[in-house]
Amino acid sequence: MPSRRFAIQPRPFKSHTNRMPTLGITGGVATGKSTFRRLLLDRIDADFFDADACARELLDSNETIREQILETVSPLAYSKTGEPNRPLIREIIYNDIAKKKTLEGILHPKIRDRWTSRARESVGHDRMFVVDIPLLFETRAEGLFDHVIVVASTEQIQIRRMTTLRSLSEDLARKILASQWSLDVKMRGAAHVVWNDAGLDLLESQAALLAAYLRHKYD
Repeated sequence: MPSRRFAIQPRPFKSHTNRMPTLGITGGVATGKSTFRRLLLDRIDADFFDADACARELLDSNETIREQILETVSPLAYSKTGEPNRPLIREIIYNDIAKKKTLEGILHPKIRDRWTSRARESVGHDRMFVVDIPLLFETRAEGLFDHVIVVASTEQIQIRRMTTLRSLSEDLARKILASQWSLDVKMRGAAHVVWNDAGLDLLESQAALLAAYLRHKYD
């Protein structure tokens, strides 16, 4: 667990040029990744990509993906009007690891194609690019970023947020946690660690600190 007195911990990272960086924000479920991303983007001039939003869009509107999911995940994964049954899909993938891997194999290559294309465009225009990507490590994408930022909290906080804010059962919350890499492993692979179990004020101060570091390094 990182020190709460210095929650952002810069570590060495690999940068091949002095171009503007591509940043990956990740962490565990219900650690506050998206909130931290919004706070950071309020403080730096950067383009961004939301991998979860992309996944939702693909589930909603990509006909090829719909057909693949109906065939390989569940014939009940979509309604007769073509809308994804998200609660059912979630229950299936967190109770069947093979189905989870199947779904990820359908979605993640397309998500990666989209964000890497956007990143090239952004860096080509001399702008920072931020990717909010929950499964950054799980999809072996860490080598594609100049900085990896992990937002973390205690497991107890994660479960409490999932059960109270997302109305999930504790059993499902624990299954979701078990399906992801541990935060300890992710923190060891991070360039910066943000600790988020003490409210918005601390998260804002960490966003300001990281933004100042990035501006100093790249402006």
